[in-house]
Amino acid sequence: MIIENVRIYSPDRLYNPDKTYSLHIEDGVFTKVQEGSSGEIGAIDGEGRTVAAGFIDSHMHLLRFGLLKKELDLTDVTSWEDMKQEVEEHYTSIEDKNWIFGKGFDDAQFTDIDHLLTSEDLNEIDVNKHMYFMHHDQHECVISNKLLKKLEEEEDFYKQPEVFKERDQEGNLTGRFKDTMVHFINYHLWERSIEDTKKALCEAIPFLLQNGVTSVHSDDRSFVGSYKTLWDAYEQVEAQGDLHIEAFLHHYVYDEKDLDDFIRDMSLRTGEGTNHVKVGSIKIFLDGTQRLHTAAMRQPYPDAPETTGQLIYPQEDLNRMIRKASEAGMQVAMHALGDRAVESALIALEQEEANTHQLRHRIIHAQTLGEDLLERLGEVGAYIETQPTFLMAEWDKKGNWSPEELLPYCDSFKKMLTHQIPITLSSDAPIGSINPIDSVFAAVNRVDDNHNPKGGWMPQEKLTIDESFKAFSETPAHLEFQEQRKGLIKEGYQADFVFLNKFPSEIDPLQLRSITVEETWTKGTCVYNRKDS
Repeated sequence: MIIENVRIYSPDRLYNPDKTYSLHIEDGVFTKVQEGSSGEIGAIDGEGRTVAAGFIDSHMHLLRFGLLKKELDLTDVTSWEDMKQEVEEHYTSIEDKNWIFGKGFDDAQFTDIDHLLTSEDLNEIDVNKHMYFMHHDQHECVISNKLLKKLEEEEDFYKQPEVFKERDQEGNLTGRFKDTMVHFINYHLWERSIEDTKKALCEAIPFLLQNGVTSVHSDDRSFVGSYKTLWDAYEQVEAQGDLHIEAFLHHYVYDEKDLDDFIRDMSLRTGEGTNHVKVGSIKIFLDGTQRLHTAAMRQPYPDAPETTGQLIYPQEDLNRMIRKASEAGMQVAMHALGDRAVESALIALEQEEANTHQLRHRIIHAQTLGEDLLERLGEVGAYIETQPTFLMAEWDKKGNWSPEELLPYCDSFKKMLTHQIPITLSSDAPIGSINPIDSVFAAVNRVDDNHNPKGGWMPQEKLTIDESFKAFSETPAHLEFQEQRKGLIKEGYQADFVFLNKFPSEIDPLQLRSITVEETWTKGTCVYNRKDS
């Protein structure tokens, strides 16, 4: 197959933007990229449109995204009364349901109550049901009294850090939990069948394709119960011909024993698997989130000076886990949001046994750094996975969470590149926008939806359009160890690409969100066409 008369947008400027090219594709691979017309009868006319490499989202939760499309979505509720009404309308016969489940609420914005929801409030819905409601940012949840009693029967519950369990003034649990306790509850008390998992994945995949995402690195184990169930569901979706992407599945570990079990029971390692489903990284949470003051910081929070957040693992335990994973040939991805958590990750990655350069270990978020950490990150060889859309909603709150002298090191994307730290842009969907163009817009402009603050927050940290697109295509291919076959429009590379309505580098940066995906192609096959949607 040949597609001719196309302009090629390449962040590395491999092609002249003033010329058109012909793409020769065979067996899902670019066999030739030819300047000008191919001269071949039957070639598809690209009509001078723009093509670019498909987007690779290196940090998201695809199953969670799909579940939101089929389960109760509370993201738009603005009051407790609205939330109760949504629950009653979704679960039309509550008396027949043993579980009541919803996601996406933000009770800090509710207009009719002056407190955050607790298990006692949920009694207004039903006193005899297992109820679980997850906060919008997925770092917090509230559960019913009945589910709370079930949770207290779990022996491992008492091994979890107390800082992630909310208690009232009398020391009683309120039913609200944070960070790793949310994952603990998901894993221990909630499990979905393969059929439910497949349905959710099939709900989510079209959203990827319409946004030009051709590969994902997804962390979803805690929402399905077991890695085997998750893997089997993906394989079955692949077998039925509906998995039009490549998916790298992370394995979230809850403790060292969980890691040991995975290494013993799973024969495949990072990058291995089927044509479309492959093993991703070992996922380890090191801290929480700044909104809840659970991200581990080296200095006290300006708006909560009594705390510096919480590290989940003692350093020697983390060091040992990183050594075990690395010696087993597994890449590691560590959630480290605060600078103290990043420092802890660095200490573990600097071990010789971590083999960081070869395994290309990752640090997720790294929202607060320092000059010393940047220098060490540049030397150790770890990759940083950033989520620029978070900045759009949080830029005016950064001063609450980091001392003034550290603000230039918050979401310091440009400094990372200056220190030769490879970075990716990613969505963290469904928390962030699944549309890669939104992430590019945020990285390039550092403003919110209303284009505030004028000129961008910490504008010295803006990325260029080319740097942003590269961080969503070429760089994440390195994390897959596929940089010789993915992430570029180039001879010998997998034919994953998109047609865009505009040429990215010719757009005013503030107008980047006017870019839309017209077609998405994976492995040489068109899997999405806006005209048909």
